[in-house]
Amino acid sequence: MNNDIAQLAEHAYRIRRNALLMGEVQGQGYIGQALDIADVLAVAYFGAMNHRPEDPEWEARDRFLLSNGHYAIALYAALFEAGVLPADELETYGSDDSRLPMSGMASYTPGMEMSGGSLGQGLTIAVGRCLGLKRKGSTSFVYTLFSDGELDEGAIWEGLMSAAHWKLDNLIAIVDVNNQQADGPSTQIMAFEPLVDKLEAFGWHTQRIDGNDIGAVKQAFDTARTLKDAKPRIIVCDTKMGCGVPFLEEREKNHFIRVDPHEWKLALDALEQGRRA
Repeated sequence: MNNDIAQLAEHAYRIRRNALLMGEVQGQGYIGQALDIADVLAVAYFGAMNHRPEDPEWEARDRFLLSNGHYAIALYAALFEAGVLPADELETYGSDDSRLPMSGMASYTPGMEMSGGSLGQGLTIAVGRCLGLKRKGSTSFVYTLFSDGELDEGAIWEGLMSAAHWKLDNLIAIVDVNNQQADGPSTQIMAFEPLVDKLEAFGWHTQRIDGNDIGAVKQAFDTARTLKDAKPRIIVCDTKMGCGVPFLEEREKNHFIRVDPHEWKLALDALEQGRRA
């Protein structure tokens, strides 16, 4: 595990860069989400999780379940950075016969623990994984990432309730609160605040942080891993869509974006400038 914030920030930069390079292949995609969640993924893969890049099926690994399958480009970017996926596959993103489909598929991609597409399923799958690991006597953690839009789904709340019932202290959930989903601002589609109060009432140890402050993310992950209470843990991450590329941050709607050909270089340049700042 890496505790150096500067090194974690460098990993986050490279995850963002990988995502932009993949997006350029198709000229479109869920780029805003990849940019907003890069800091969380950097800490997960380089500052928290036990895993072996050369052996993605290692039995003692921590599991990372991507509930919001359309964020696959973000997770691919992290898997490239972690060395799970070879760099020469980056340019195959979304292409025929690629191991990198636009929505995550466990049967295609090393390091992808669940197939995504239908939203709201990751947390309940994580509950099952946690129960199974406990019955095997494993000390591994299960992480699951889901979006604020998935809070609209009843299965999420069933998962929250069942995880607390089973006292799953090997479960760490992350909610990406970027206040955007396909139909508009998440808080207007289905109001979910006060979210922390609700999660605590469901029996979860809850932290709410700036998900683009990598130091805060690292501290929250450390707290979640070392907590002694027999309860599941959740980190609510407030993030900014397009984070790191100012002209993408400013777009009113960037749930799924198309970027003009000349803008990809502008985005990469802006990312590099932010890295040097």
